[in-house]
Amino acid sequence: MVMQRNRKLWGSMSLALALSIALVGCSDNNGGNNGGSNAPSNAPSNNGSGEAAEQTKPVTLSAFISTPNQAPTADNRIYKKIKDELGVSLDMEFLVGDLQQKLGVMIAGGDYPDLITADTKLVAAGAVIPLEDLIEEHAPNLKKHYAKAWNKMKDSSDGHIYWLPNYGVVTGEPKFNSYSGPAFWVQKDVLKEAGYPTPKTLDDYMKLIRDYAAKHPQIDGQPTIGYTTLAFDWRTFPLLNAPEHLTGHPNDGGVVVDDGVASVFADKEMSKRYYKELNALYNEGLMDKEAFIQNYDQYLAKLSSGRVLGMFDQHWNFQPAEDTLVSQGKIGKTYVGFPLVYDTSIKDWYLEQPVPNLNNGFGISVDAKDPVRIIKFLDALMDEKYQKLLNWGEEGVDYMVGDGGKFYRTPEQRKQQEDPTWKLANRADAFLGALPKMEGTFSDGNATSAGLQPEEFYASLKPEDKELLDAYGHKTWTDFFSTPPENNVFYPAWQIDLIEGSEASIANKQMSDTSLKFLPKAITAKSAEFDAVWNEYVEAYKKINVKAYEDRINEQIQWRIKNWTSGE
Repeated sequence: MVMQRNRKLWGSMSLALALSIALVGCSDNNGGNNGGSNAPSNAPSNNGSGEAAEQTKPVTLSAFISTPNQAPTADNRIYKKIKDELGVSLDMEFLVGDLQQKLGVMIAGGDYPDLITADTKLVAAGAVIPLEDLIEEHAPNLKKHYAKAWNKMKDSSDGHIYWLPNYGVVTGEPKFNSYSGPAFWVQKDVLKEAGYPTPKTLDDYMKLIRDYAAKHPQIDGQPTIGYTTLAFDWRTFPLLNAPEHLTGHPNDGGVVVDDGVASVFADKEMSKRYYKELNALYNEGLMDKEAFIQNYDQYLAKLSSGRVLGMFDQHWNFQPAEDTLVSQGKIGKTYVGFPLVYDTSIKDWYLEQPVPNLNNGFGISVDAKDPVRIIKFLDALMDEKYQKLLNWGEEGVDYMVGDGGKFYRTPEQRKQQEDPTWKLANRADAFLGALPKMEGTFSDGNATSAGLQPEEFYASLKPEDKELLDAYGHKTWTDFFSTPPENNVFYPAWQIDLIEGSEASIANKQMSDTSLKFLPKAITAKSAEFDAVWNEYVEAYKKINVKAYEDRINEQIQWRIKNWTSGE
């Protein structure tokens, strides 16, 4: 009950990259704001000391990244540059198949890589080590980066920090241009043909899909799919989370929180209304008949075929499919997100203020031979020089510097960034996704990535995108959403650790299993049978100790209110 390609790019991968990124040491510099100097701010002095020699001795680090990614090429330019300047070889393994099964095998065998991306069951299994002392003693860049999130990063059960959040920690000024969160997505071609309407309700949205599908029963020779969803492995949120947003709530995962009190919504009327609409789509032949049996790769392949008109999802989850569509020049088949509600009296709350991505990012395992070396490595990559390298690339190659020091890309450079094959040899996206990272602005005023640089964002848009935004009078994709209020101190509830093996965790698993059993059955039922199946679902829910789950969430909400002063 949590959140957070049409090509065979996602597969089994375990790649020993000869990156030899020797680690840098720490100086008294607590900033990491060198504005692109020739060496990181915390680089060791080359004084021939034994300590400096040890810090630059080649080392190989193993890493498990819990998302399916294509391995970079062995001669990847960015990794090679890091190798030449720092030094550590990375033996990276990416997820293949079911994440929970993979983690279960790891835990059962008691064999872990040096670096591992987060899952709370790894803490319960004693698989990862506390990081706060390592950061305090050896990682000034990380300490500064996480200063405002420090208390939030502490595990509520023992006060230790186990994970380095990979997103949501703002540096400098926050930027809102692209949108990576939840929404109801619809193809740009659908909007264009309809004269660029602004669907505000679920009814408005479904009418758009029905009207377009009626005129275009096939797309590129294949049957048009009006709407699809995903419920595979841990990626169940595309199926389960829509009702909370339709009722004006932000993304709290499996609960809605009103006046500081969380309650489960999966079996409530607010959810029934949404799934009954999907049932209607199914009986009209517009709901994807494979939605409940497809895995993540198949979902991405279907979206990248260009024949799916819409879905509810988080943008980061289906971004690989859009990358494929863009690389093929099918801009009209990419998507715009809308913050739908059940009726116009409800204010949408999809866009959120930045929030640290707790219980995500890298941790250091108990099997790591040199945790100090690892934390210094991660600290070195937090220096602005390497943040610019990882996000923008190399100056003069991947981006240019214009008047006033503003970063920008030429049309040729922008085109390269759209090519998935080129990126495998010239970017380090798979590793960067799990790393701690700056988001906002660098000390020189440039945005921390090209997508956040306002001028570069607009210049990089395709003509079709500019036409669409101009038609709506918008400048960015976030302009479709209401400005979010400040986050409640306890937000978001989906980040709360239920504790592996607890009654709350058991109830969560039972709720998820029950939803995945009955919701597909209800959606695919004949219209006259929907209510009967829904009632079966509600009755099954009553047999689950939902209260244990809600009690854990509410207990932790109160703990956060008490311990997270001013949201820090």
